[in-house]
Amino acid sequence: MIVARKLGAPHQPELAIGAIAAGASVLRGDIIDVLGISDDEIARITARERARAADLEQRFRHGRTPVALAGRTVIVVDDGLATGATATAAIRSVRTQRPARVILAVPVGAPESVRDLAREADEVVTLAQPEDFRAVGLHYWSFTQLSDDEVEAMLDERAADRVRSDQPAGSER
Repeated sequence: MIVARKLGAPHQPELAIGAIAAGASVLRGDIIDVLGISDDEIARITARERARAADLEQRFRHGRTPVALAGRTVIVVDDGLATGATATAAIRSVRTQRPARVILAVPVGAPESVRDLAREADEVVTLAQPEDFRAVGLHYWSFTQLSDDEVEAMLDERAADRVRSDQPAGSER
């Protein structure tokens, strides 16, 4: 699990001016320049999102140690690529752990972002790259956001499944 956080523009929080993840950050200078966002504002947004990411990682891990990624093939999954900033931060974070290979899997992405991410990942797998992309949510019938409680419950369930599968046959209670 990698917690990557979008750095949203001050008055347009859905517009990514960058993203952060453990050991990695991405800034979209083109967007920052057009919006005239100051270095102080970027530092404030970054500090807030780093603190939020640290809180989420602690909450979601429940003390479980991260899986070692060195020498492994890692698949980074995102629900879609608009600017690609969050996926880029996640991939760069994974790369700090020296995996053998990094694959990005997304159902839909803006063609330019898919091309950009192909320089970050060893492979990008996507189902659709519509020329008139506009926004990730427009390519779903339903694009409701998961709550932190739902994510936490799913991760806890997966961890419990792993523990059960590690038990020898006949030791279940």
